[in-house]
Amino acid sequence: MRVLLFASYADALGAPAIDLDLPPGATVRDLVHAVRALPGAGRLPPEPLVAVNLAYARGDRVLAVRDEVALIPPVAGG
Repeated sequence: MRVLLFASYADALGAPAIDLDLPPGATVRDLVHAVRALPGAGRLPPEPLVAVNLAYARGDRVLAVRDEVALIPPVAGG
């Protein structure tokens, strides 16, 4: 599954996207756990904001192979 990364998350993991092998029935929570296990991912919060198919998703959302997943970093404004 391809996971899109932006801003500080892309910097931390060294790429704008990563590919993960997740088992059938994996949830957003499983995906986040897999990403946080990667080198450099220590800067990610325990529960980052996740979008699936352009909509925010909760941790218990079951993922499908063709879902577009993005980890959304915090946004600072001024």
